Amino acid sequence: MAKRMSGEKITKSSAEGIATAARAASDGRSLPPVHLWNPPFCGDLDMRIARDGTWFYLGTPIGRFELVKLFSSILRKDGEKYFLVTPVEKVGITVEDAPFVAVDFTVKSEGTGQILCFETHVGDFSVASAENPIRVERDACTGEPSPYIHIRAGLEALIDRKSFYRLIDLCEHQSVDQEMWFGVMSSGTFFPIIPSNELDVDP
Repeated sequence: MAKRMSGEKITKSSAEGIATAARAASDGRSLPPVHLWNPPFCGDLDMRIARDGTWFYLGTPIGRFELVKLFSSILRKDGEKYFLVTPVEKVGITVEDAPFVAVDFTVKSEGTGQILCFETHVGDFSVASAENPIRVERDACTGEPSPYIHIRAGLEALIDRKSFYRLIDLCEHQSVDQEMWFGVMSSGTFFPIIPSNELDVDP
């Protein structure tokens, strides 16, 4: 189910105005400090992030990568709701699943020293660790897995299918709370994917 604000309509903000304010507040080298900004809430913007990571404004895909990257840099999650935040305004947007998609990852070392670094579709990077965990949700009806990696400040990326298949190739069996799990190691932390007894092969 899409996660959005209360349905209050926006009255004065626009994507163009938010982009202008975001550019003015950014130094172009690092992520803006959105966690420090506390502007007034200006309602909901007709902007949506689809499950595949596509951004829509007024029902139309945003085709400019630079604009999508700019908006993603001022994205903030407060509770279960998502906002674009600048020093002067805060607007709610709709997120169908996770705001990012992890489209690739690199592997350094192996075994207990293995480190997995994920890249999102907008060029953010996240090293899987205790601070940036991998988690998997499974559909209650179909059992279909949806894997996620934490990116920053409560914002997650849905790991795309090809990357998840690669991740499975790196998995091993380990005991977690006296139960065997099939999962993956990164930065000294084991991330369970599925109980070993639900696989067709013996651990």
